[in-house]
Amino acid sequence: MPLSFRPFRYLLLLILTGAFAAAQAAAQQTQTAPVPVQGPDHQTYSSSQTGVNPVTGAPQSSQLEAPPMQQANAPTALMDPAGPTVSLETSEAMFDVAVALNACGYDDGLDESNPVRKAVRDEVNQAMVGSARARDDRDKLCLYIDQHKLENPSRTLAQYVSLALYLTPPPELTPSVEDEDLPPDAGGVEAMLPLLRKFADDAGLHVIWLENRQAYDEMVGRLHEPLSQMIVSTNYYLKIPASTGSARRFLVVLEPLLSPEETNARVYGSNYVVVASPKDGQISMRLVRHAYLHYVIEPLLYQREDSMDRLIPLLSIVDDAPLQFTFKSDIVALVIESMIRAIEARTMDTGVAEVKVPAGLSHSESAPYERERAVSLEKIAVIKQQRVDRSMAQGYVLTQYFYNQLIAFEKTPESLDEAIGPMVYGMDVATETHRAKEITFDAQGEDDLMSHSPPAPKGLDLAELKLAKGDVAGAGAMAQQALAMHSGDAGQADFILARVDLMNGKIDDATAAFQSTLAASKNPRVLAWSHIYLGRIFDVEEQRDQALAEYKAALTVRDGQPDTKEAAETGLKQPFTLPQQGQSPDGGQPEAQGGKPPAAGGTVPTSPNPQ
Repeated sequence: MPLSFRPFRYLLLLILTGAFAAAQAAAQQTQTAPVPVQGPDHQTYSSSQTGVNPVTGAPQSSQLEAPPMQQANAPTALMDPAGPTVSLETSEAMFDVAVALNACGYDDGLDESNPVRKAVRDEVNQAMVGSARARDDRDKLCLYIDQHKLENPSRTLAQYVSLALYLTPPPELTPSVEDEDLPPDAGGVEAMLPLLRKFADDAGLHVIWLENRQAYDEMVGRLHEPLSQMIVSTNYYLKIPASTGSARRFLVVLEPLLSPEETNARVYGSNYVVVASPKDGQISMRLVRHAYLHYVIEPLLYQREDSMDRLIPLLSIVDDAPLQFTFKSDIVALVIESMIRAIEARTMDTGVAEVKVPAGLSHSESAPYERERAVSLEKIAVIKQQRVDRSMAQGYVLTQYFYNQLIAFEKTPESLDEAIGPMVYGMDVATETHRAKEITFDAQGEDDLMSHSPPAPKGLDLAELKLAKGDVAGAGAMAQQALAMHSGDAGQADFILARVDLMNGKIDDATAAFQSTLAASKNPRVLAWSHIYLGRIFDVEEQRDQALAEYKAALTVRDGQPDTKEAAETGLKQPFTLPQQGQSPDGGQPEAQGGKPPAAGGTVPTSPNPQ
């Protein structure tokens, strides 16, 4: 290597790793967050509702999930320990995140959204016209968002909603908990915060929020009564009192800048949060009620989880059902979802009016009414049973049992808290096992009403997360351990070590590690970017022929991602060059001819598994 290139080795690692500095700044920022309650257990469910099955009443295309939580929780920034048990609120931090998404091409549900969404977008666009700095901030933020898209659009949105729930109000916009206590999906996009803070400041988002705050408050006012009625009617059916002294919280957050077709709900320890956008002045109260039923029922059943071990044989039966893995592996989760579906079937609006017999009629006069009433009740029962049958065919094999139990429950003065024990303890496992074996399961499942948040990363996935957040030493140590113990993907471990060497300025070691990656990995994305990294290193070392060979090899891998193709083709057109020493646009990190790869934390350099 020519001597003149050695002073630029650290610049090279900055160029190859993109926004490493931004990720490192975000990691440092989280260190000043308040100390949280330790040991949270995060779970998430999100819904993308596009229609309702006319027979079952279930969404034809939806995701809304509700796994249980038992451990202590790290409360979101909106949780007020002294506040009401159930509340309906707005959040300026959520507003800022939603504005950023809208400014970067998030148009889902725009035509069905509340008019305030278009009004805010217009105000933000005006701010962009009047400020070059704001436009530059937006472009950097949009690049980050584009690089963190997931295959599932609902999951893409969910990670930003999850992060927003844990942010302190502007202008700080910092996590309200320690970095390790953020939900995994939120942690994956935490590095956007420095970009978001600058964008919010230069675009004047606080002023725009204040100008539209009245519209938000009016939405809260209109939805307060329907939400209260839903809570009261649900409690009435379950025969449980309103919860006033509990430390648990059920929070509904309104954000009209999001699509009305998306209802994000998540469970943080004992606290449940639903984020919804109104359409025609209303939110999907059915989905909110589903989350509320989880809020009520989960603690009652988890108090009795030891008694459910005898039901575990049911899990082998539902193995062929189109269920999420959680319901095939966790009997308590299966019991909870089956009971909730039974309650929803018992209380559903079938669209059939129940005929009432007028009082004071003689037997002969009331006879026609009695016949009409019997017919209406039979129609109602058939529709409700169809919904139960649908849930059973989906794999929720205890729905029929709980449906039958609820018929008896409705005729007694017992509360659900009193009745749920006998329901669980008195279940005849042999009978329910036989019933489950008789079911012909559907070939395909509905998108589950509840789905889990991504599990906390482990092994090399955790090493990738550490690298994205600037913990170079920690990431390298985990990758070395994986290689030494022959655990995990050797190619992924080599890919991590190659980028660690770059960040430490060890270009020769990085070159060797990328070459080891090429020998060990079978992941097209990892292979393609290893070739691109090697090509850039060779360009800097003035070995153009070898660089061209690497760029061509990257294109032959065909991982199918446009950023890979663009980076490789750019390398073929012109050599990758370093900036002049000290050159840095906007006072930030230097860029180089040929552009830079996706930012640290994105799907290429720090995550070898394509989303």
